[in-house]
This record gives sequence, C-alpha cells and structure tokens, in this order.
Amino acid sequence: MAFHDALQVAAAIAARAPSSHNCQPWGVGWATDAATRRTAAALLAAGEPGGRAAVSPGGGSAGTAAGAPDGRLGGTPDGTPDGTPDGTPDGSGRVPSRRSEYLVLALDRARELTALPAHATEMLLSCGSHGEILARALAAQGWRADGVRLLGPGATGGAPPFGGDRWPRAWEPLCLLRLSPAPAPPGDLAALRETVGARHTNRGPYRPEAIDPGVLARLASSAAESALLRAQQAPGAPVAVRHLVGAPERAALAELVARHGGRDFAHRAAWRETHAYIRRDEAEAARAGDGFTLGQLFGELSPPRRLGMRAALAPATMRLLRHAGYDRFLARQLAAAVRRSPAAVALCFDGSDGSDGSGRPGNPSGPGDFGGFGGRTPDAGSVLRAGAALAGYWLAATRAGLVLHPVSVLLQHEDVRDACERRLALPGRALFLSRLGYAVTAFPSSHRRSPSHALRRV
Repeated sequence: MAFHDALQVAAAIAARAPSSHNCQPWGVGWATDAATRRTAAALLAAGEPGGRAAVSPGGGSAGTAAGAPDGRLGGTPDGTPDGTPDGTPDGSGRVPSRRSEYLVLALDRARELTALPAHATEMLLSCGSHGEILARALAAQGWRADGVRLLGPGATGGAPPFGGDRWPRAWEPLCLLRLSPAPAPPGDLAALRETVGARHTNRGPYRPEAIDPGVLARLASSAAESALLRAQQAPGAPVAVRHLVGAPERAALAELVARHGGRDFAHRAAWRETHAYIRRDEAEAARAGDGFTLGQLFGELSPPRRLGMRAALAPATMRLLRHAGYDRFLARQLAAAVRRSPAAVALCFDGSDGSDGSGRPGNPSGPGDFGGFGGRTPDAGSVLRAGAALAGYWLAATRAGLVLHPVSVLLQHEDVRDACERRLALPGRALFLSRLGYAVTAFPSSHRRSPSHALRRV
C-alpha cells in the first residue's frame, strides 16, 4: 500500500491509543520536504552505531511538501509529494524501487496536562503508546519501522526543528522513525484494528475469578514485544511487569487507595483540570472528540443521578464537600473496587539488580533511586519506551478478554508513589498501576478527535 494511504489508516487506528483524561497529547509529522528528509536522515544516522553518513535511505530530495496550507495530509493519491516521482537516485546513484519514509512523533504542548509534575510522565507514556500502535498499524500494511532515534533536548539544533513554518509551534519532537517496505502477514491489520477498537478503560466491577497464571505470564512478556523497541537499539531502562494477585498485596493496594485516593479531588488545580475534561453528554463528547462523559466514569446513570453527580463534581462544589469528607468517600469507593478485583498490574523501570541493604528490591543507591534514576524524573526516551510497552501489554490483555482501570492517583504525588513502591515491594520506579480483571458489564468507549488533527506534512 502507498505510504500516504497506509499512514491515514494507521493514524485512524492509533487515535484510539490510551491517554490521561483522553487528552490525546500527540502529533505526528511526515517528512516530505527535501530539507526535512535530509534533517531526519542525518539525525537517524548520527544515532546509529558508527554514525554513518547522513544519506536518506530511500533516496535524495523529496520535493516540496504538498497538501493543505497547514500541512495536513493531501497531495497525490499514492502519497508521493506533488511533482516528485518515487525512486529518486540517492547519493550512491542507486535507484530504489520504493523509498523509506520518515515520521516524527511529537508531544503537543497545547494538549498536555500540566496541573501536577507527574503529568509530564503521563503525557510521554501516552505519546509512546500512540507511537507503538501507529508503528504496528503501519507494519501491518507493509511499512516496518527499521530505525528509531529518540530526540533529547537540543538534538534538532534549534526551533522549528522540522519543516520550517509547517511544524506546529506547540509540538515538541520526541522520536524519529524510519519506515521501509516489508512484507505484512495477511490479516494483521484487521486483527489490530479490532483489538485497538475493543481496548478501553473499564471502571466497573470485575468478576472475582482468578486469572490463569499462564495468561499473566504471556501478558508480562507482551510488554517487551514492541515495534518501537525492536527498531531502537540504544540502551534504556528496561520495563518490568509486576502482577499483584495475592490477597495480602491486593489488600495493601486497596488500603493505599483508601488512604490516598482522595488526592484527585482535594487538589484544586488537578481537579479543576480533570473536571475540564468531563463532558456534559455524548453529544458534547462527540463534538470535542476528547475527555469523557459521566457514563464513561461511573457507568450507566439515571437522569436524576447524572444531574446530582454533575453538581457534586463541579470544582466549586467539591471544595465545599471536601470539608464533609466527600473526597475520602470517593476514595473508599475506588478502594472497594480494587479490593474486589482479582488482580492489579504495575509497570515499573526495572531496578531489581540492586538493594539498599534494607531488603527493599530495586533500590541500589538509597530511597527513591529506582532503576538508576536517583529519585529524578526518568528521561523522556525511557518513558516513551515504557509507553510502547504499555500499549503492547494493554492490547495483549484485551485479546485475552481482560480489562484495565488505571489507578493513577497513587503515582501522581511523590510521597504517595514512594509509599506505594515500598508497601508493594515493586521492582522499580512505578510508571503505571491498574486494576486488572474480567468485566461484569461493558463500559462505553470514549470519543476521539479526527486523526487529521494530529498529522502534518513537514
């Protein structure tokens, strides 16, 4: 399939990637301009072993970017920029039958959550999950990622880094991908589309039945089966999967939620930001293309209860109800759901090769020094890779008939996260924590923005 068409199909699938508050903080630039392709090739070559010369793998100039004035996808039907035939000779004089393509995964600063410092990590996890699903959808159409460069601060040598004025000012480049033609097994695309479409957060009750240990083992290994990780050779903090299935550890998790889960509602700025994503009804959610309705948060509600919940969750009301313990009441409800779930899952940076001498695993240099981060915020590349691993895990869980409900509040405040890691003896710095089980009732999936909003020719 021509890359232009494959990218649009892949973007529509990847639009359903998970993100905090369903804020969808990602953007993807397709390098079609000659200068942009040269920049991409040089950056990718510099990041490869030996730092090979910056020659575009697919060959030479890509002409002038075509499409809408703002750079959204358009141009010729096969995705080749207007006036540029496929198969332009490269620096060696070789004429390839089909060229490689470059994509730049970005964080859209205009769409990120900012109320808490921990939201920065959540935004990168969301972008990594989006990039993983995008790469899988492209591979299923014959375009495999065979080169990845994680872009740290200063890697692009200034702003705008790609595409000149076509690069959105709010986009911060995170990751560069090279995609080349490769065989695609039949049926992969349909299977991926079905799985991604079925994946969503289910905040309802779960059946009490235990999950087979073999299923859990396969889920743990799925986090390493990443299209982005396979194409990216640089070392990074490995992601460990820890399943909490024993009654004592599930009770400990529920106790932590009961004690700290009210922080979501008691923190004024954080709750105000969360409330901004609660849509009045399905019609408003469909128009916005993001956020969630009360039904997606609490399940099916009668009209009177929906009105009551809408009033109770308003930031002004929440400030008053907090004095009556409403935030603690909501935390206890979540804790009860956690306690009744057959399992929970934590994704962590693996620091299990060290100890601080106290018997706490994964702490080679003292409290908070998980995975060698020394209490610091993990680097963007490591979190992106963790987001890719999260996407692989969640898709595998969906194929196994399981659902997830993230319990993010325990990781959004440093003191609570540290207490959680210690109490649950996690193998490293926790990045994702969720209930896991078989759903009793189906929950509606959330709406998404048009994929064109997150795609640009650059």
